[in-house]
Amino acid sequence: MPEQSNDYRVAVFGAAGVGKSSLVLRFMKRTFCKTYVPTVEDTYTVMITCDKSICTLQLTDTAGSHQFPAMQRLIIARGHAFILVYSVVNRQSLEELWLTYEQICEIKGSDMQYVPVMLVGNKCDDANRQVPTQDGEQRAVQWKCSFLETSAKMDHNVQELFKELLAMEKRRAVRETYRVKQSIL
Repeated sequence: MPEQSNDYRVAVFGAAGVGKSSLVLRFMKRTFCKTYVPTVEDTYTVMITCDKSICTLQLTDTAGSHQFPAMQRLIIARGHAFILVYSVVNRQSLEELWLTYEQICEIKGSDMQYVPVMLVGNKCDDANRQVPTQDGEQRAVQWKCSFLETSAKMDHNVQELFKELLAMEKRRAVRETYRVKQSIL
């Protein structure tokens, strides 16, 4: 649970080159860079308005490989919400998310039912699609999470992604508060 009700830590996971950094930078700075630069870990903090209140959103853009397992476990343990990104032009990138999703489930344990997770198929503007939309939707149903296709390049559904994730986190926080109050009574 966040230290304060308006503090949200969101971690972005996915294979190398799926567009994690592009999605984050498109959201944060409204920019798109065509060159690929591998990320070890970058964290961005922004104040935003959500549900008529000011929220602090801390986005952690993670490495696209599993080179840093201890760092990944810490990010998951501290995270409130998760964005799992794959590229619709790379089927393997969707399959690689299984390990990350399982790790989130393991670390979050019984609280997993309250953890906001968005499965995101990025690069939906690319004609070389290998992953049909239905495959992403089916995986989201399996994982009991939300699903959205985006294009960081075309700025398609990027703002919607983060708005929906924040809305999910707000609902989780309200449920958690209610659950705690019920357990006290």
